[in-house]
Amino acid sequence: MASSTENEGLSYSPRIRTANDEEDLLLPPPDQVSMQKFRLYKTQSNFYMTGRDKTKTYWRVLKIDRLDPSELNIREDSTTYTERECYDLLRRIHEGNKATGGLKFVTTCYGIVGFIKFLGPYYMLLITKRRQIGAICGHNVYAVCKSEMIPLPNSALLSSISNSKNENRYKKLLCMVDLTKDFFFSYSYHVMRSLQKNLCDRETGHVLYETMFVWNEFLTRGIRNHLQNTLWTVALVYGFFKQATLSVSGREFKLTLIARRSRHYAGTRYLKRGVNEKGRVANDVETEQIVFEVVPEGFPMQISSVVQNRGSIPLFWSQETSRLIIKPDIILSKDQNFEATKLHFENLAKRYGNPIIILNLIKTQEKKPRESILRTEFANAIDHINKSLSEKNRLRFLHWDLHKHSKRKATNVLLLLGKVAAYALTLTGFFYCQVTSDLIHEECMNSPFTEMAAYLLSITVTMIMRMATT
Repeated sequence: MASSTENEGLSYSPRIRTANDEEDLLLPPPDQVSMQKFRLYKTQSNFYMTGRDKTKTYWRVLKIDRLDPSELNIREDSTTYTERECYDLLRRIHEGNKATGGLKFVTTCYGIVGFIKFLGPYYMLLITKRRQIGAICGHNVYAVCKSEMIPLPNSALLSSISNSKNENRYKKLLCMVDLTKDFFFSYSYHVMRSLQKNLCDRETGHVLYETMFVWNEFLTRGIRNHLQNTLWTVALVYGFFKQATLSVSGREFKLTLIARRSRHYAGTRYLKRGVNEKGRVANDVETEQIVFEVVPEGFPMQISSVVQNRGSIPLFWSQETSRLIIKPDIILSKDQNFEATKLHFENLAKRYGNPIIILNLIKTQEKKPRESILRTEFANAIDHINKSLSEKNRLRFLHWDLHKHSKRKATNVLLLLGKVAAYALTLTGFFYCQVTSDLIHEECMNSPFTEMAAYLLSITVTMIMRMATT
């Protein structure tokens, strides 16, 4: 959403901190101007992309060089145009390039997914069709319906570049990634971050561009670092997004379930297991449940959020893949001091705070020890790490053999897991806040103090119970 005056909407100047990794680009707060629709044009020497905000008030222009296929040369026009001024500029560009064919329209798009270079020239990846899949407090969330990969060099240069078999192979491999499945993004809400982080960091105006859950971080790194902003790119999150309307005691609520898959140490089952030397576990997924009451526009909104994290058991272990063996043996590598496991939990504490509650559902007893080997070693690791932690910060390790309890017909697995969920929430609390429609919070807390928070808590516990069994 735009600010109250034109200058205020453009006054934010994001910058790079000189810290120790790539996650230090500062984002504008969600209420700053965001461009949501783009048009791509080309001349023989350049691509020109125009972008506008949702209200068609602000127009910007991006220039991408087409003559040097080995380098990514991008220049952003610092001027903010009106619609008429923008079209006047395009007309002048067309007039100035008539001798070489003028300015030609290429496509309408909804954001840059990134730029990539294999062995030859750079390619630009664009979202050319989208669909809305939900909204968080008025901020729309979209899925990708169609994407396109466009080579940067003009046709004359492209024909002179040797199009090797390997180049074509890499292009085909990238095109196999189906962006229409399980990817989502938002222009005005930082959907790669939790609600609590977005609201609590919003007041400072210094929202870090956290890339852990941004699938296309590498693809956008060049343009983000060059322009020092994220106006032209979209942050794609890979995972799951679903919204539903619930009715509880005559009140209507919106339930939002978001799963964000980490880009670190990701991979297919059996090929990626355990933890790496940086403390990152295989297939790390952050799941957030957001619940808010449906109220008339302009009224304060009650909203809550709870976050869970899942991942592979943080030990050095692997499995041999074989089509002949249904249950491959688990190969466990000893880490005497559990350094990687310790790093993993230090990272979790940094991301989410304490206490950390570990729910382990693997088997305890087996005819041939497989999962139980991991269970024993994991318990040893937790005991070792807890010796160096204060009592209030110690890891809570809960082991519950899901397989054993599921085999008992008289056991209500959902009910038992619900008790675990309720216990966990009494220790961690959950985020509860009253906000206006533009995500300005009036009152925040981390405990269920109000009647409305109690409603939201009951919904949250129910959903955690359902998730734990799926």
